[in-house]
Amino acid sequence: MTNQRKANKQNAIAFYRTAYMGEPTKAVELYVGDDYVQHNPMVADGKQGFIEYFTQMSQQYPKKDIEFLRVIAEGDLVALHTRQTWPEGDEYVTMDFFRFDVNGKIVEHWDSIQLVPNESANNNSMF
Repeated sequence: MTNQRKANKQNAIAFYRTAYMGEPTKAVELYVGDDYVQHNPMVADGKQGFIEYFTQMSQQYPKKDIEFLRVIAEGDLVALHTRQTWPEGDEYVTMDFFRFDVNGKIVEHWDSIQLVPNESANNNSMF
């Protein structure tokens, strides 16, 4: 694995953790490139849309946690597989994909989020 892919993996985790735990402006300042394309339909496009969404989330749900389970890098993409634990005990499994520019900054994001159900048709964990 190249040094750039290793750095991108570390930066994707740091970016997500920083924003998720309540400092989205800092996350954007440190880890996002000149442009930021957002594919989550719940979040406005661009850096300011990201900051506003995560600021509101932090205010509404200050007591939440995130665990990074898997991090995969290929080319200019990094994928994160996480477990999010929210107030009231709700758990979510997430898959986030980040595209990095040549300077090692995040410029695009896709994600998929699913509430962990109470019952499953199989005995396999979502994690």
